[in-house]
Amino acid sequence: MAKPMARPRTRRPERPGRPPRPSARPKRERAFRFRWPSLSSGLADHARVLVASLGQLAAQPVSSVMTVAVIGIALALPAGLQLLVSNARILSGHWEGAAELSVYLKEDVSLDAARKLADVLVADPEIAAVRLISADEALAEFREYSGFGAALDVLQDNPLPHVLVLLPAGSEASADTLDRLRRRLAETLPADQVQADTDWVARLQAMLELARRTVLLAGLLLALGVVIIVGNTIRLDIQNRRDEIEVTKLIGATDAFIRRPFLYTGIWYGLMGGLLALALVTVSLVALEDPVRRLAGLYGSAFSLSGPGARGSAIIAGAGMALGWLGSWISATRNMRRIEPGGQQ
Repeated sequence: MAKPMARPRTRRPERPGRPPRPSARPKRERAFRFRWPSLSSGLADHARVLVASLGQLAAQPVSSVMTVAVIGIALALPAGLQLLVSNARILSGHWEGAAELSVYLKEDVSLDAARKLADVLVADPEIAAVRLISADEALAEFREYSGFGAALDVLQDNPLPHVLVLLPAGSEASADTLDRLRRRLAETLPADQVQADTDWVARLQAMLELARRTVLLAGLLLALGVVIIVGNTIRLDIQNRRDEIEVTKLIGATDAFIRRPFLYTGIWYGLMGGLLALALVTVSLVALEDPVRRLAGLYGSAFSLSGPGARGSAIIAGAGMALGWLGSWISATRNMRRIEPGGQQ
């Protein structure tokens, strides 16, 4: 049986007074939206230049190694001297007994009175500790270490007085502080003499200050040397790539874009030089550790050399990177202006 034919669809007539329907909906206009620049593309470009600059160093291994060696030695010298000064300050902290004040009480001061004076002086804010050495203890110690035991047996009375040994407050008491405290104790205590080795303390502090300033001056001079070395190396690199720079400028590249790989090259030089300086300092400390420990043991001390630590290592590596960047930036900025397309100077 034949299927009936489908009726053709006819458009309904529009009702009177009603607007015709549009055949298609109009496209909505998209509103303008501001888009922030993508950071990933900029970081990827910096990472590419960073790796490429390292490849440039690897392509010239001999010159790169020599430059890094010079930078490492220049950074290792002030770092090693600074460690010596720091260890000297630590060692001087073990000699606080040299900055003590010895109060020799009068002969008529009894042992009980000396103990009461010690209790009173402990409460003084300018005094950290008080140690009482009685006359009998002083005589026994003198008998043991002097070798005049037989001669001392002849004496009927003990000629030595009671002594109060005072440790001033503060880890680094200056000579003026000790002298002021000595005068005050001499005026207020029943003592025949108040002795303080302020001259020794002044000499020690003067030597440490002189060493610190010497290290600072040496560090500044060697830092200037690192900047000059990196700058000269970057200058030679720019001259070798002169044609490439001219072509890059010809197509519209800016000086900042051309300078970027040379800055990363200087940073690589500084970082590797700083790591080499850390290695040299560590090897030197290991070589000196055992002799220093034996020498300190002869004086009854447990002193040992201390290394730069994590903070000192970060400072050395960061200083190398900063000096490398500075030298490359000065050299690249100065020499980039002299290169123009067409060989113009």
